[in-house]
Amino acid sequence: MNPNKSTHLKEQLRKLPNKPGVYIMYDRFRQTLYVGKAKNLKKRVSTYFQASRRINHTQPKIRALIALVDDFDFRCVNSESEALLLESQLIKKYKPRYNTSLKDDKRFLLIQLNLKEALPKFRLTRNKIYKHYRYYGPFPHSSSLRKTLNIMKQKFGILLSDATPKKIGDKEWRLYDDARAELSDLPNVITEEAYKKRIKDACQFLEGKTEETIQDLEGKMKAFAQKQNYEKAGAIRDHIIAIEQTSKRTRKFERNLIGIISESETLECLQKALNLNALPASIECFDISHISGSFCVASMVRFQDGKPDRKNYRRYKIKSFVGNDDFRAIEEVVARRYKRLEKEGKAFPDLIVIDGGLGQVHAALKALMYENINPPNLIGLAKKNETIVFPDGSPSLNLPFRDPALRLLQHLRDEAHYYANNFNAELRSKKIKESILDDFKGFGVERKSEVIRHFGTIEKLKQAGLDEILAVKGIGPKTGLKLLEYLQSLA
Repeated sequence: MNPNKSTHLKEQLRKLPNKPGVYIMYDRFRQTLYVGKAKNLKKRVSTYFQASRRINHTQPKIRALIALVDDFDFRCVNSESEALLLESQLIKKYKPRYNTSLKDDKRFLLIQLNLKEALPKFRLTRNKIYKHYRYYGPFPHSSSLRKTLNIMKQKFGILLSDATPKKIGDKEWRLYDDARAELSDLPNVITEEAYKKRIKDACQFLEGKTEETIQDLEGKMKAFAQKQNYEKAGAIRDHIIAIEQTSKRTRKFERNLIGIISESETLECLQKALNLNALPASIECFDISHISGSFCVASMVRFQDGKPDRKNYRRYKIKSFVGNDDFRAIEEVVARRYKRLEKEGKAFPDLIVIDGGLGQVHAALKALMYENINPPNLIGLAKKNETIVFPDGSPSLNLPFRDPALRLLQHLRDEAHYYANNFNAELRSKKIKESILDDFKGFGVERKSEVIRHFGTIEKLKQAGLDEILAVKGIGPKTGLKLLEYLQSLA
């Protein structure tokens, strides 16, 4: 192993805590090789780099992985369940080559409850589909979840997905017609009002009110153990473990995976990295999109308190010139944006981010100075090496890849890029549709509009026969035949 690489990995290993979490291994190109979870990060990750460990010698795949590892990162979490959830999300996001499972879109189980049903059932699902349903989870331990639901059915007398209750009379329901009616000590015939009370108790149980049930089970387990009925005692112990695993609270992780730290902590990291006087609570980012100088557009996305503020995203058509000039485009949209804010008396953002290097940043600064606008904090993010550049001649900055501040800037830049590209594609698509009829001689604006209105889409027009074309108001046989021949020539 390269001595420098070995020294770096040893330094990283010393930083590992004795806590549960997830570790991410990278190659020298910073590509994700492997994502794993650990009950104890220090112990687990260290096993990969101890030559005496048998794991290195018996599994060729592990040996190949270790030979490629150039760096690793880690995230601490509160529990093994959280580690399992985060591991799954990271694997689905990065699809590491050495992770053989969890690359598909299989999700952890949720409990789904439709409270609008007369007798709501506790069903299992992997997707939140209906907004008016109540969901619990996700639950990383599926077998424990299924055991817990069966315990809940017995304790609270609730219905699971296999139940087919029957209404008897005006107000009462029979829950089961078979042996399942004997599983619970609670009545099998019940009113809707009484069943709602069962639902409430069961939901509180899922939300963590499990102490009474666990104490009751522990008492039964001890009684069986004292009678040396260890089989039943063991079965009850498994029930207790299942309930504890199911009811353990797990945090939800943001899809952008900036990190496990909060948004406020991320903003504090950014403030410190950029040496700002105040927290950058509001950030706006600009990006330019064009295809060989055509359809030149810009986007502005805004983040508030570290999160996308999509209702305040903006998009711009470049008006001051035609062609390919990112600097002029940046100058135009920055001027338009902040002249408008100044005119409306609205607050400027705490930080402006330009997708690009010094040239683009200087163009933005030029626009602000020309309009006599006191510039807010301004930086550029050059994609090649994720280099942060400053307009005042300060040295450029390269943050560590795993730094939360950089992750936030990347998320901001990627949002702006996506928004600009989508707008560009939308305009190109619209132009293509319009130009098909623009190039057909003999149609004015009104006639073209009438044809488009009649068929709805260009695709339907291209598939139309002569009779359908002649059905358009104002088109006679001669023009209709010419249009049909023209459309066929485009096929």
